Amino acid sequence: MRTDGRKPSELRPIKITPDILQHAEGSAQIDMGNTKIICTASIEPNVPKWLMGQGSGWITAEYGMLPRSTHTRINREKAATGGRTQEISRLIGRSLRAALDLKALGEKQIYIDCDVIQADGGTRTAAITGGFVALTLALKYLKDQGQISTIPIKNYVSAISVGLSRNGPILDLNYDEDSTIDTDMNFVMTNQNELVEIQGTAEGSTFSFPELNEMIELAQSGCKQLFLEQEKILGSFFKL
Repeated sequence: MRTDGRKPSELRPIKITPDILQHAEGSAQIDMGNTKIICTASIEPNVPKWLMGQGSGWITAEYGMLPRSTHTRINREKAATGGRTQEISRLIGRSLRAALDLKALGEKQIYIDCDVIQADGGTRTAAITGGFVALTLALKYLKDQGQISTIPIKNYVSAISVGLSRNGPILDLNYDEDSTIDTDMNFVMTNQNELVEIQGTAEGSTFSFPELNEMIELAQSGCKQLFLEQEKILGSFFKL
């Protein structure tokens, strides 16, 4: 039995609320169980210097945790710091660029900010799932304003964690599970059944190729459920 009574293949309750902030071109709050993240997309009319003149846009991301998003206070993180914060920021950026035709965006840059207001495991994966919604809403804003002719999204992107327990793989780890399980993996996928990225470690014991395949299949089923939640908000203008 899992700590919150879920079945091995069951996601935590998920809720995505769009347009959570007034001033951002795109925004959403994603709640996965007790993990809560505000994701915003901000548009800038220019790209990094190294990309100027190439007719292509860019997506970059910043991730951070508020001081009391965890059980005890943590120091306020800064985007320029290294380590975990920067690694997750880069993961979010890479994942969301996989959803977009950057040439069709033109020479514009979109900043995705993911701020964890409450953490209970799976913050990086939830940030990708919610960040995709904020990004797509910002692109709809650009189209509605006549700044782009089409919404340059190629596919949906979502992400989920999978752990390997003694009884087999389990989906969408909360903090209690994440902090005690031997093998923890994060999967980023598209709705075209393609993998964007896999992150995984075997801290307590190794795992086999068949077990890896089981975890991939479980992650795929979880991401399919997340795509349906994203589509509830985005489906009126970008269907699965």
